[in-house]
Amino acid sequence: MGTPGTFSMYKVGADAMLPPREITVSQWSDENIVLAGAAAAERGQWQTRPYQREPMDVLSPSHPCKMVVLMGAAQMLKTSVLVNFLGFIADVDPGPVLVVEPRSEDAKALSKDRVAPMFRNTPCLRGKLAAVKSRDSNNTALHKVFTNGSGHITFTGAISPSGLAMRPIRYLLLDEVDRYPASAGTEGDPVSLAERRTGEFERNKKIVMCSTPTVDGASRIQKAWNESDQREFFVPCPLCNHFQVLIFGGGATGGGLVWPEGEPEKAAYCCENCHKEIPHHQKTWMVERGEYRAQNPGSAIPGFRVSQLISPKRAWGTIAMEFLAAKKSPETLKAFLNTVLAELWAERGSAPDWEKVYLRRENYELGVVPLGGLILVAGVDVQDDRLEVEIKAWGRGKESWSVDYRVIQLPDQSGQAIKTSAPEVWQELEAVLAKDWPCAAGGTMPIMAMAIDSGFRPQMVYEFAARHPQPAHGPAGDAIVAPRTVIPTKGTDNAFKLLASVSSTDAARKRQNVRIWSIGTHWAKQEFYDWLRLALPTDPDETFPAGYAHYAYGDDQFYKGLCSESRVVRATSNKVEWIKDPNVRNEPLDLAVLCRAAAAVCGLDRFTDADWAAAEGSETPTPVRSSTNDFWGGGDGAGLGTGRRSWF
Repeated sequence: MGTPGTFSMYKVGADAMLPPREITVSQWSDENIVLAGAAAAERGQWQTRPYQREPMDVLSPSHPCKMVVLMGAAQMLKTSVLVNFLGFIADVDPGPVLVVEPRSEDAKALSKDRVAPMFRNTPCLRGKLAAVKSRDSNNTALHKVFTNGSGHITFTGAISPSGLAMRPIRYLLLDEVDRYPASAGTEGDPVSLAERRTGEFERNKKIVMCSTPTVDGASRIQKAWNESDQREFFVPCPLCNHFQVLIFGGGATGGGLVWPEGEPEKAAYCCENCHKEIPHHQKTWMVERGEYRAQNPGSAIPGFRVSQLISPKRAWGTIAMEFLAAKKSPETLKAFLNTVLAELWAERGSAPDWEKVYLRRENYELGVVPLGGLILVAGVDVQDDRLEVEIKAWGRGKESWSVDYRVIQLPDQSGQAIKTSAPEVWQELEAVLAKDWPCAAGGTMPIMAMAIDSGFRPQMVYEFAARHPQPAHGPAGDAIVAPRTVIPTKGTDNAFKLLASVSSTDAARKRQNVRIWSIGTHWAKQEFYDWLRLALPTDPDETFPAGYAHYAYGDDQFYKGLCSESRVVRATSNKVEWIKDPNVRNEPLDLAVLCRAAAAVCGLDRFTDADWAAAEGSETPTPVRSSTNDFWGGGDGAGLGTGRRSWF
């Protein structure tokens, strides 16, 4: 007969050989976790919120993933998931754990304020850790050993190379990675150092990387998020049941927070589909019925992003008031974007590297609509002595191809360029608009909509537009677009909408019933630059990411023009500005914005799979109905002549 110690040893060995019981992290948390202590915002039995359940459950042993990415606003997701997962590990599937915080002080605070109270107050966890004894290294603030010898929890700061390289690790929890130093001492990237520790547990390891985002292009969590399947939390509108991600400003969709002038505390949410205002008290109903939807489903890494707009503890009015206070300085606005909206901050100098865009250029045939191009639009920039025109095709996922780029510049008798006030210049533009463009798939395609900047020679623009179809006013406040529609536009500094507004009927009567469409150029340029940064697929069989922009022009000056402006926030005026490189012409960037606006009017942002399938199967163009926004609320050669620029 063995001694009690022998029996205990056999039991530990047997427990280690058994598979973990079938229970998810969220189920275990709901059954067991008790919230108490000074750091607990709420007291009593833990209840998993809808947006927390899926991020917790992918950490369960039954889920095959080895890495999970959490990019979230403050006080929403990250710490609760990490702490509950630690309790689950100790009770259900023990193993060696490493928790990495930005600083050792942060690691101690997490251990003392959140983890220790959970082990004290949760019945099934009592006794799971070695007893606290003087001079006993088995239970300190930074190192806690499980009583059955099946594992431990070690806390460390990212700046400590020794803490990142001591023991093999099965569970690696990386918290607030955007606050980590660039190097752990002289040893290199702390994330890479810590990840090497999981090599012995390749079969059943779990790595959690989480953080609020920081600066665009310099954010660790941004890189991890881009490699994940990018699950956004969609909630239904209680009025029309349309599912959408809650955003602060409307973008191209028209949704977002709205409030009466001077009364941000009365903020409501404007549905991007029905454009009705949803009061704050209906947020709980929306969130309870929400669901995560992957935006990059080809990735095997689950990634989750949430903002405080879905938080049950944060009123929309409170968030609106915080925004108005935060925008008084760049630093407070940056903090608001990062910690409240879980969005990246774009610093000055955020223009994409033109050389990278140039080097990935393609060799498809110019002047022909490539395979995949289903909507053809044009943008026109009006200068004193020329019109610059880009023709662009759009397809599924907002993928685009620049089909042609023309400069309409006509000489007078002396060989000098005539002014764009001359009718013959606009006759040349007429010929471009009237052209049927050949398609690589066979047949031809007309330009569906041509957007023209009316900031220069506005009267000429209005007269040209009046001779062509205008977007018709649909019954639901939408736009109906027929082939060869012409859209006069005007740029605005709106950072929250692509199509900001349309001029009123009364104002249009003075311009031969032509309405002017206001474009949020800040919004459009930032979106376009985000698309230019998308990585080129490495596998020839891999599809291009949503928003990928294809170009086939040969001269580097074009690509310098695409990347010719930088976004900057003026500290003195709190105003966002786009600063042009004085040595580079920016017409390619302006035309990219105009083509994007024309596509939005055609319904690009609202096209469903059925709409794309219909476009793929259509032999003749039909009017396009766009409910993108509540619009109605308010000859080749060089030198002179009509032709492509020298870069083509």
